Amino acid sequence: MNNKIKHGDGTPRFANYIQDHMVLQRAPQRAVIWGFGDASKLTTLRMNNKIYATMSRAEPANDLAESIWSITLEPVSEEGPFDIQVSQPLANGTLVTITIHDVLFGDVWICSGQSNMQMAVIDIFNATEEINNAGNYPKIRVFTAALKPSDTPIEELLGIVENWSVASSQSIGGPSFTYMSAVCWLYGRAVHEALGGRPIGLIATSWGGTAIELWMPPEALHECGISSNVEVPLQPYGQPMNEISLSNSNLFNAMIYPFTRMVVYGAIWYQGEANAGYNTEKYACTFSKMIQSWRQTWNQRTNQITDIQFPFGFVQLSTNTNDSRVVGNFPIIRWHQTFDVGYVPNNVVPKVFMAVALDLRDDPNNIHPRTKHDVGYRLSRAGLAIAYNQPVEYQGPIVSNVVYASGSRTVNITYTGVQNIELRNPNGFEVCCQGSRCSDDSLWVPATVSAKNVLTITLIVSSSCVGQQLYGLRYLWRETPCEFKQAALYSFTDPNLPSPPYMKLF
Repeated sequence: MNNKIKHGDGTPRFANYIQDHMVLQRAPQRAVIWGFGDASKLTTLRMNNKIYATMSRAEPANDLAESIWSITLEPVSEEGPFDIQVSQPLANGTLVTITIHDVLFGDVWICSGQSNMQMAVIDIFNATEEINNAGNYPKIRVFTAALKPSDTPIEELLGIVENWSVASSQSIGGPSFTYMSAVCWLYGRAVHEALGGRPIGLIATSWGGTAIELWMPPEALHECGISSNVEVPLQPYGQPMNEISLSNSNLFNAMIYPFTRMVVYGAIWYQGEANAGYNTEKYACTFSKMIQSWRQTWNQRTNQITDIQFPFGFVQLSTNTNDSRVVGNFPIIRWHQTFDVGYVPNNVVPKVFMAVALDLRDDPNNIHPRTKHDVGYRLSRAGLAIAYNQPVEYQGPIVSNVVYASGSRTVNITYTGVQNIELRNPNGFEVCCQGSRCSDDSLWVPATVSAKNVLTITLIVSSSCVGQQLYGLRYLWRETPCEFKQAALYSFTDPNLPSPPYMKLF
């Protein structure tokens, strides 16, 4: 690929993230190749003995007076690698041909969010082994966008940290919090292996310390009653003296929108810490509207080729403080991440899946647990089930029924989603019988598990609440609710799948 051309002189070029070694979306979807050149010029693409032709657009697309050309391929089921040639005549009639090499066809995943998505492979436990083994996966290709905002939606990236690269110890083992995203890589690697080595393209576009509002288009913000021109302070991880402000939608405009001409299979997301204290009460709305707006934008800008309900996975917030007594706002964000249902997938937003991470405590690292292999495993199991319809177990026990009789000493909770429950310890449940005063977290008291029978557990209600009406029941309602992998409930058949946090008001 020739990166030395002078942009704006009429010479055709690919969009700046259409590069050697990339992955394009495989059949049954149709990939889109696009770029810039002179207006109203016949543009020809050759790949694998097929020829496509289109006219570049008449109107300029940027301040260099370049016009966009775009070609939609027929569905490609072969992996490749392929070379893709694009030709366009200059004003003087000279035919210019540009080529990208070593292009694979597979599934393309967008990986976005804040610092726990930005956290690189080099920052996690077992990083050395992971980096050393990366070269065993040459059909996984990775790309990382630079941290650049924009006040308006733009067609091309303003910066690239890592060009499309074949997986190797160099491309996966980049600098701390730079590249490659550990969660993105570990998710993609697990999916790649489970699908028999299918090529996977991983696009990391995340920024530490960022609130969800920065990643949403204005219309989605307005649906949640949020102004689109609000400045949001952020403090990027590792730069404590360099606090800067961005405005709502800035990162959607510059780090998401440019990719929406590209056909993708799905997205994964790890964010929410920055909203534990900022528009916390709106997160169920902002998260659902962000997902819907991304899907609509991709679907529209790829001419309905990208699925309007493309799979969207996320990591439920992990831990924060090392003090297990602190409730904080993390439990509320976790609940809102499920759109106040308590689990996904659910009927609020379709084709959404998650990894529970609140039991992956890593004391020295607080908000950035290094236990990302577990996150990658849990998220990939959910992705294989929801995004690929694979018959795999992908979630821990999910509450299906709570039975409590007024004045009773016990609460019975029945679960679904698993064949059997592993009860790892009896702690983590709380009840409150103080009515409207239960908004005070100090009035919640422990309720211990006294019995388990396959899919039902029995809680003993605290003596202080016996004879009184229970107001609510909750489970793992703390910033850091348990020791490492010591939540109360896991799947019996997959002991690395914990039950998600839960809340019920009677």
